[in-house]
Amino acid sequence: MVIILTFLGALVFFACMMFIQQKNLRIILATLTGIIFVGSTLLMTLNYSHHFGMQKVTTTTTKRIYSASNSSMPLAIYQPIGKSGRDDVYIYNTKVKQKTPNHTQANEYTTSRIKWTNGSTPQLVTTETRWQYRNDFYKVLYAWSGMNNTLVKRTNVLEYPRMYVKLTTSQADKLARVAKSATGAKLQAQAAEQGRAFVTSKVQAAMAKNPNMTAKQIQEVSAQAEQEFQAQSVKQILKQVK
Repeated sequence: MVIILTFLGALVFFACMMFIQQKNLRIILATLTGIIFVGSTLLMTLNYSHHFGMQKVTTTTTKRIYSASNSSMPLAIYQPIGKSGRDDVYIYNTKVKQKTPNHTQANEYTTSRIKWTNGSTPQLVTTETRWQYRNDFYKVLYAWSGMNNTLVKRTNVLEYPRMYVKLTTSQADKLARVAKSATGAKLQAQAAEQGRAFVTSKVQAAMAKNPNMTAKQIQEVSAQAEQEFQAQSVKQILKQVK
């Protein structure tokens, strides 16, 4: 509305000065429209410069994510930018398999980082602070201004289980090339046999501590042990290809 008032105020002020011949009427109308124009312009300026009529609102969202490697390997992949690490871009999937991966934002308002947890599933926790209008009056007053939901700051925390391996995109590409090679096929065949033994030993150790484990608990221990073994295998392969 304030945009319309500014435009109409300027238009009517010009019309009054140009087309109204009666002096007193011209002065009265010009004064009124001038006040409307100046007042609406001031309101618009305050909104843009000092966020007048607005307040900061913070929201937090959490979503399940998957490794961008499109495999079962527990990889936390990122693209390093700069030296501080504050601007690094983290790459992930929101589905088990997807053609084009997602990534965290790279701009002055966003900070992204990894947090290692004792959980079993990775997730992305995003906290955003945005400017929003205090009530419907200001929302109508500043309609079409483009200021509503303006981003103040955003923090992305990618929570990965501790057994995940943090890799740069170049390291992930190198790992993928090795996996497709003859050497990689040999290593994977060896790892498959070793992995089964590793998972079995972990499950047996867990059942020795708790003989009454349910099928679901056994499955969880098995999945965690498999991820742990895969993480160890990734680290070993990377050492061999450096």
